[in-house]
Amino acid sequence: MGLQWGDEGKGKVVDVLTPAYKIIARFQGGPNAGHSLVFGEDHFVLHTVPSGIFREGTVNVIGNGVVIDPVILLEEIESIEKMVGDISGKLVISKRAHLILPTHRMLDAASEAAKGKSKIGSTLKGIGPTYMDKTGRNGLRVGDILSPEFADKYNALKKKHFGLLSQYDFNFDITEYEKKWMTAVESLKRFPFIDSEVYVNEAICSGTPILAEGAQGSLLDIDFGTYPFVTSSNTLTAGVCTGLGVAPTRVGKVFGIFKAYCTRVGSGPFPTELFDEDGETLRRIGHEYGATTGRPRRTGWLDMVALKYAVMMNGVTDLIMMKSDVLDDFDTIKVAEAYKENGADVENFPYDGGVNVTPIYKEFPGWKAPLSGIRRFEDFPQAFKDYVAFIESETACRISIISVGPDREATVVR
Repeated sequence: MGLQWGDEGKGKVVDVLTPAYKIIARFQGGPNAGHSLVFGEDHFVLHTVPSGIFREGTVNVIGNGVVIDPVILLEEIESIEKMVGDISGKLVISKRAHLILPTHRMLDAASEAAKGKSKIGSTLKGIGPTYMDKTGRNGLRVGDILSPEFADKYNALKKKHFGLLSQYDFNFDITEYEKKWMTAVESLKRFPFIDSEVYVNEAICSGTPILAEGAQGSLLDIDFGTYPFVTSSNTLTAGVCTGLGVAPTRVGKVFGIFKAYCTRVGSGPFPTELFDEDGETLRRIGHEYGATTGRPRRTGWLDMVALKYAVMMNGVTDLIMMKSDVLDDFDTIKVAEAYKENGADVENFPYDGGVNVTPIYKEFPGWKAPLSGIRRFEDFPQAFKDYVAFIESETACRISIISVGPDREATVVR
């Protein structure tokens, strides 16, 4: 799971971990995800397909908690198959996963436009409206594609959406996208539509190791994130249970992924955000632009208050620190160890996500040395080891993997 506001590097980590797992399963979110993978000179961004798809011998499950845009999924599959050939034997889709209709995308855009300055920074992929139809018991699911009444169900939901869109001052035309959507639906039929909850639980009972891949980040969770500037699904460990149909007792290790600093895309509170040269340097060196939206990411120092909250909420057993090398050239590195709010020190992550807090920073000397070529923890500069030790002490959780570059090889496993 991501422990911040998304973009932590989950795609790379899943790719690195997959040799130990047979099944890789996405359990929530949709094409608003952007999981980046780098193989030498090749760079690929996955939005819906699990990040184990490039590893031989894996089965990749799109779980029931995911929402799927058939057009985006088909385009993604076609791009993958140009690189690795046919993947129809490596990808299965839950019948219970909900479909993003063309009109869901229009509702998303209309709603965001109507918010004006209060917009939440939606990716405009139709995610929110799809989850609203899911909880409102109006949704269309992958399993419905195989139903003789599929066209009737689709048209009934489209008619409902047209009624909602008439309330907005918003011009739209879904004709072309709808044609692509229907073609994509037909094309997806070559992949198995499965009862994923049965498939996953049978695999667990047979001893098959499964890696569940989260999307977005813990601080974007619909219940425990910086509401209302959040995503529309449960991004915490608990989302694995509802998004794949497994009991809490089935969850073993929880890998919590975080950057050595913080970033955020879109609106919402960000207590350690930087507006100075340091913030711009983080963005430039870290190539901090959204993998899905291309938007410049907001940048800031590591927030220990938020990180400890995410570790607690997820029951993290292993921490994984990403983009450590981005901090190589800083003379001083800061970490927010508490907040100041209304004159009082605050050590717990606040209800509003820290709208009116001032970070209390602890400063560390920079290591001023390149980390990208290092492959053993013992070889890291002492200043970097001290930074790692502080995070481990504060979170009471071991950092078991450290990433020092985008390539899968630029990884130190302790």
